[in-house]
Amino acid sequence: MGIETIAAALSEPRDAIEDIIEPYLIQQGFVQRTPRGRVLTPQAFRHMGLAVPSREIAPEAAEV
Repeated sequence: MGIETIAAALSEPRDAIEDIIEPYLIQQGFVQRTPRGRVLTPQAFRHMGLAVPSREIAPEAAEV
């Protein structure tokens, strides 16, 4: 999922996502930026009460 989609879903400007929200989520250990895009960490899944995807599918399934 791209940054524009996230911004639209949250009704926030792209700059707010990149400058405020994303750094906070990275600092808290919920999001990682990878060459393939942003991914949720296992900690994020646990925080939301969701099962952590298996290692084989985690990078693709967790992309945000």
